[in-house]
Amino acid sequence: MLHIALHFLVPLLVARLFFRRRWQTAFLVMVATMLVDLDHLLAQPIYDPGRCSIGFHPLHQLWLIAVYVLLSLFPASRLVGLGLSVHMLLDAADCQVTSGVWVHPG
Repeated sequence: MLHIALHFLVPLLVARLFFRRRWQTAFLVMVATMLVDLDHLLAQPIYDPGRCSIGFHPLHQLWLIAVYVLLSLFPASRLVGLGLSVHMLLDAADCQVTSGVWVHPG
C-alpha cells in the first residue's frame, strides 16, 4: 500500500518543488505515466508480490529506463520523462525492499 501511495506522493512533491507555477498540470502528467503499469497485464500471474517489475515487464526494461531519463532532459517531454523515471525508481526501490534486488534476476 505504501508503494502505491508513493506513486502519488513523490510526483506531487516533485511538482510542488520544481513546477510551482503549474504544479497541478505537472502532477497530473506525472501521475498519468502510471499507465506504464498496463504492461503488468501481460504477466502470468498479473500480480505477484515477490516479483520485481524492473527487467521483467516490457515497459520496465533497463534500456527503456534510459530512454525515460533522456526524455526528462528535453522541455517538450520533461514531465513525461520525469514521471516515468520516478516511477521506475520507486519500482526499483520496491524490488530492493521486497526481494533484495534492484532488477529482476532473469
